[in-house]
Amino acid sequence: MNRDYVHGYDERANTRLQDQADAVVELVHSDTAYPEGSLVLEAGCGVGAQTATLARNSPGARIVSADISAESLAAAKAKVEAAGLANVRFQQADVYALPFERESFDHVFVCFLLEHLSRPLEALARLKDLLKPGGTITVVEGDHGSTYFHPDSEAAYAAIRCQVDLQRAAGGNANIGRELYPLVVQAGFRAVRVSPRMVYVDSSKPRLVYGFTRKTFTAMIEGVREAAIKAGMIEPERFDAGIRALYRTAEEDGVFCYTFFKAFGEKK
Repeated sequence: MNRDYVHGYDERANTRLQDQADAVVELVHSDTAYPEGSLVLEAGCGVGAQTATLARNSPGARIVSADISAESLAAAKAKVEAAGLANVRFQQADVYALPFERESFDHVFVCFLLEHLSRPLEALARLKDLLKPGGTITVVEGDHGSTYFHPDSEAAYAAIRCQVDLQRAAGGNANIGRELYPLVVQAGFRAVRVSPRMVYVDSSKPRLVYGFTRKTFTAMIEGVREAAIKAGMIEPERFDAGIRALYRTAEEDGVFCYTFFKAFGEKK
């Protein structure tokens, strides 16, 4: 995995990832639960933003949550322990070299990992090797190109493109959501299906206004300001105008939309 992680590992990034998880928990997890006794691999668990919900929704399953970052794993472990959950163990490992036996897992769960990988197809193929025949994979990714809002703003789109371009330069793909179907199929899974999960936010949904529009998406774009300006991608004044426009969509008459994609596949 490319360690030049565009979102960062600091406390601000940790908080933003948790805000995102809290805001879209139903959207991501409402139809994900694993049977009692099954062994589930969560690949790329990060700071555990999804781990506690995953474990809570499948109390009879055993979950192994793996990540390349020791700092992230420590944060994830603390979250799970604080939630009083005992069905998760953690493993530090690179997704391209996971230290598990072939065909040892019943299910694999991947959330917001592929966007950061330079070789997502290879990662999916390696994860498939760890699944038992008939096992399943669930993959959730966002797509920054799906963003639209009111009031409209070219400066806001320019600021968003900075984040997309920086992630591409780091070897990732912030628009990978639209590619999940072909990626999962090419990795050799069968019965692949993908469903779009739109986050629609207006002022009648104050929890999403705060948790998603402000604290998740806009905070993420705002966080790349220094890097984007240093790279010569945008003038400071235009970037700042774009951030103001994104915050403007969180006001009483504003609207914000973003789409996640959730893929499901089975091992032949």
